Amino acid sequence: MTTSPSPDVYIRTFSSVGLADLKIVGGKNASLGEMFTQLAAAGVRVPNGFAITAQAYWDFLDQNQLREPVGKLLVGLNRQNFSNLKEIGAAIRALLQRASLPPAVVKSIRDAYAQMTAKAGQPVCVAVRSSATAEDLPTASFAGQHESYLNVAGPETLLASVAKCFVSLFNDRAIKYREDNAFPHLSVGLSVGVQEMVRADLGAAGVIFTLEPETGFTDIVLITGSWGLGENIVQGAINPDEFYVFKPTFRKGKSAIVRRRLGSKAKTMGYAQGIAGTGTVNCDTPPERQVEYVLADQEILLLTKWALTIEEHYHQPMDIEWAKDGITGQLFIVQARPETVQQSRSPYVSKDFRLTSTGKVLAEGSAIGGRIVSGIARILHDASQSDKLLPGDVLVTEITNPDWDVIMKRASAIVTNRGGRTSHAAIVARELGLAAVVGATDATQKIRDGQVVTICCSQGEKGVIYDGKLTWEEKAYDYRNIPQPHTHPMLITADPDQAFRLSFLPSAGVGLMRLEFAISDAIRIHPMALVKFKTMKDAVAKAEIAALTRQFPDKERFFVEKLAEAVATTACAFYPRPVIVRMSDFKTNEYANLIGGREFEPLEENPMIGFRGASRYYDDRYREGFRLECEAIRFVRNEMGLSNVKLMIPFCRTVVEGKKVVATMADYGLRQGENGLEIYVMAEIPSNIILAEQFAAVFNGFSIGSNDLTQLTLGIDRDNATISHLFNEKDEAAKTLIAQLITKAKRAGVPVGLCGQAPSDFPDYAKFLVGCGIDSISFNSDALIKGIQNMLLAEAELRKAPPVPVLVV
Repeated sequence: MTTSPSPDVYIRTFSSVGLADLKIVGGKNASLGEMFTQLAAAGVRVPNGFAITAQAYWDFLDQNQLREPVGKLLVGLNRQNFSNLKEIGAAIRALLQRASLPPAVVKSIRDAYAQMTAKAGQPVCVAVRSSATAEDLPTASFAGQHESYLNVAGPETLLASVAKCFVSLFNDRAIKYREDNAFPHLSVGLSVGVQEMVRADLGAAGVIFTLEPETGFTDIVLITGSWGLGENIVQGAINPDEFYVFKPTFRKGKSAIVRRRLGSKAKTMGYAQGIAGTGTVNCDTPPERQVEYVLADQEILLLTKWALTIEEHYHQPMDIEWAKDGITGQLFIVQARPETVQQSRSPYVSKDFRLTSTGKVLAEGSAIGGRIVSGIARILHDASQSDKLLPGDVLVTEITNPDWDVIMKRASAIVTNRGGRTSHAAIVARELGLAAVVGATDATQKIRDGQVVTICCSQGEKGVIYDGKLTWEEKAYDYRNIPQPHTHPMLITADPDQAFRLSFLPSAGVGLMRLEFAISDAIRIHPMALVKFKTMKDAVAKAEIAALTRQFPDKERFFVEKLAEAVATTACAFYPRPVIVRMSDFKTNEYANLIGGREFEPLEENPMIGFRGASRYYDDRYREGFRLECEAIRFVRNEMGLSNVKLMIPFCRTVVEGKKVVATMADYGLRQGENGLEIYVMAEIPSNIILAEQFAAVFNGFSIGSNDLTQLTLGIDRDNATISHLFNEKDEAAKTLIAQLITKAKRAGVPVGLCGQAPSDFPDYAKFLVGCGIDSISFNSDALIKGIQNMLLAEAELRKAPPVPVLVV
């Protein structure tokens, strides 16, 4: 005679479990219980619930005598190419679907749900989530391998959902995942979590990473979000909002949201008929909601606080799911697991990819993987078409979900129309080391099935799909093993999307951040068109500006916030290393090409030596535009706490002009010396060298702009193709001026650097600069390693010592 187990064998409340109970309730439920019991005091809110233990699953197998037939079916699995995976998986699932839950398990679940209902005073709507005993481990997440069911109400529906969770342990993708990670199939149990639903159907939900998931940069918290239930983000069905928060300045109480990105959020998942317990439905998001951020600043900061609390408790980067109740407005954490991809890699060991040819752009989206690959595009509309995809093909589809996992492993790259950087396709691509472009909108229409394409994900956050097979270079480095010269190697940057990746390069910081790219890419509007928006005469430009800035009643704030975020992204990537930001240096013809620009720019015969640089900043025709630039930088330094930002003034013709600019900046809240603010001058005009001592009394240092200095020394318009053959940075006249400046700067006690390509291209030019005693040399990222090599060689020759080698991995 057998006795029924006591109910607590099958049921554990979240308040009674923690990480030590992984074998009993699985990784997901153990983590929920850990947060519920250990982090509530820190303010972290986790919805209550209970876990159906793995023992219920084991008894389900045993009382239905399923172990032996399941095991026999698994023996027949073709482990070479998994050609019969579909048939084996379907046969096992059929066995499990015909089985019944043991009566004791049924009673325990009914009783636990009844207690939850009694406590709430009404029927409770729950989320039913699978939680495997080999899940959410630092080495294998099992994320998305098993099923979850939302908006479940009533004991019968709950029991049916639990049974389906048990069956999902043998989904094709879960079988393949266990095979890939060497987990014995009949040694992995399944617990089921039953958690009170947060009314995110009326609110919002999303995912948090406590590092930047693409590069592994650990000082960022990335929060993504969309309207409605969070499955749309997890499944990659929509392009979500993104918010980046910088940990070091957040901990100092600063305004640490360094970047916001508005997602289209085209779908909203809610309750079917809007009723609890009726399942879910995906509806089109109203246009006005698509252009609204899902989180306010205070909510972003609260989620960041909770994310850091969770990360510190678990002692590792985390992948977290959050939800906002649309009725109460309260935020909740509904899942947390270790981040498994970047923890297994070193960001300092890197293979750099650089295109050496170009082609027609077919589609663009968010870049994943940092690689360049080429292959034959295969358009798949659903996972059942997997036979079309051959090893090495580029998978192009609408979206992916865990059913695609087996298929994706055959691909050389992945392209999806929908999804963000925390979508299923993005996560799997990182795990597999693949290039992926997600959220490419209409890729399935723009790319032909069978077309040869090149996927480029090496240029920051923008991924590009090109027509045809392009050419590229690959170099592998371990940046930790690259020695540093005495002369500081620094970077030249323009695109904030590249900043986190570039931060791992062996540089002493950023010697030149150009603002022009950020203005032309993220803002696109002439600053004076925003200042004078109400009185603009160009109706077409005014309408375009109104559309781009629809979220900003104060049009000037659009420019300030967007520019601040661009600068802050680069500044936090290199923090606390210095980032020298050059104030805008468009020429008049370039300014005129910005939206609304023609109304505010003069027509010049030679813009290269016209109304540019410092001359604009105090002039009434641009002074208010310069004010917006200063407000953005002031916010970055003072409010965001990124005081590693230094400033540089370009094309400053006279000492008097330099004083006017410094005074104008002070009027706009950027006072030299305040909060450690340093202001450099770009030495690119012979007058800067001739009167270097006087310029050194106005500015904190010099940065040599070798291109402009060469053209003005030799009297060459470097945009003029007719005489371009005379342009030579190595000309003795230009080098003489550079040597003079370095000497005078040293005498004045201020630093001097150079920004340019020549020191990486020509070892003798690097030797010249190092021999003169220059403090720093700034390189484009693809030239940095070569530049360091030349600097080390120059230093060794000057001290008559053997050179220190820079090794390619």
